[in-house]
Formats: sequence, C-alpha cells, structure tokens
Amino acid sequence: MLKPQDVQACANLVREADQERFRATMAAPVAARDVLFPIHAFCLEIAKAPWLTKESMIAEMRLQFWRDVLQEKIDGKDPRAHEVARPFAQVIDAKAAEALDATVTARQWDIYKDPHEDSAAFKRYLTSSYATPLVEASRLLGASNAHDKALKNIAYAGALVRYFAAVPKLEDAGRIPLLDGRPESVSQLAQDALDAAQGSGAVLATLSKTARAPMIDAMTHLPLLKIVARDPHAVSEGRLSLTPLRQSLRLALVSQAPSWAFV
Repeated sequence: MLKPQDVQACANLVREADQERFRATMAAPVAARDVLFPIHAFCLEIAKAPWLTKESMIAEMRLQFWRDVLQEKIDGKDPRAHEVARPFAQVIDAKAAEALDATVTARQWDIYKDPHEDSAAFKRYLTSSYATPLVEASRLLGASNAHDKALKNIAYAGALVRYFAAVPKLEDAGRIPLLDGRPESVSQLAQDALDAAQGSGAVLATLSKTARAPMIDAMTHLPLLKIVARDPHAVSEGRLSLTPLRQSLRLALVSQAPSWAFV
C-alpha cells in the first residue's frame, strides 16, 4: 500500500532537485501527484547517477540498481526498502516497468563523453529519458492508446526544451550535446518538434485533468521552443528560461486548458 509519507519523501526530493518539475506536479490533481512524484523521483535518481562519480563502472552499477528494481516489478517481487524504489514500484505496473528500462539505458550516454551516434540516437535519448516516463504516467492515470501520439509529441517537445536548456552545462562538462550545433540546425530541431506537437493540446483536452497532468511541465515550456526557432543562439548563450511570473501563468493556463498550450 502506498503511504503518504513515501509520496512526500519523493516530493521533497523533486523539490530539492527540480523546482520547475515540482511546481508543475503541484499544479496537478492530488491523485496524479501520488503517481508523478515517485516517477519523477525515479527519473531524477537515474539522471544524477552518471554525475555522482567519475568512475564509469560505479555509474553503471548505480543504473543497474534501477534496472533490477524494474525487473523485480516485472517478476512480481515485493518492492525494495528504499525511499524512492518502494513507492515507485508501487505506482507503476509491469508494462510501465518494461518501458522504463529504456529510460535507464538512455542515461548510459551521460556516463561517457561520446556524441550521440546519429539523429535517431539523439531523438531516442530524448524520448526515453524524458518523454517515456510522462507517457507511461499518463497511461497509468487513465490515458488510452488513442491519445498516445499526442502525448508522445508533447512530451518530446518538452524533452527538447529541457535538453536545449542544459546544453551550456553539458558543454562545460566536456560533452558534445548536439550533433549539429549550427544555428539553422538548432532552429530546425525546435520547429520540427513544434510542428509535430501542433494540435496535441486539443487532444489532451479530451482527457481528464488527472490523465493529462503528466504533460503540464512539457506544455508549460513550449514557448521556449518558439524562442529557439526564432533565435537559436539562445541555446548556446543559456538564455532559455521563463520568469517565475510567466511560469506561474503558464502553469495555470495549461493545467486548465491544454488546448492553449501553443499560445
């Protein structure tokens, strides 16, 4: 049984590590938060694993821990006595566990300094690391296959925004985040994601507030993709962010009326 204190522990971890994701989750209905905070905490745990050590083997072992957690869920075993693993295993099902294995695998790229192999690998990284957990959360909260395309497109757009925002730090850490960093290529990446997601807000509006809640963070940041499409230098110069006031207004807007996500 999922305990309120376990969800709160996950919420505390999210608040400390990612204020934007925390605020987006707090804009969701309570029933959605109970699912989202453990899933977000899982995502943050695997995201930080490659950065906690310079030893690649140790980083791989940290990721393997979460692979084992997922496999144990698939096998029907009891959750581990871990502040994130226990509530996380309680809110997902076997189907989600299978899908989220790719999320763990994606984070192996963060361990090393090799560039993404090609554009397909780049998109797979963004999809697996950020979009897949959101899509699975929506499914667990009531979304159906009919909403799958819209959910994936919105979530991918959100993943790209967050990745663009991280580019300066990744470069400072010696990574090669973009296969093609030319301004026109960066602009096209943003525009392609916007085009693919266009109209998805209207589809999400057919879902309950609870089922579409995982997409609040992605929808909140869609205006930043418009900025990149117009001004790709904003990525390399680290100018991608919403003011606290604008973020609050966006959160209120998209949580109530997702069809306005592109305004």
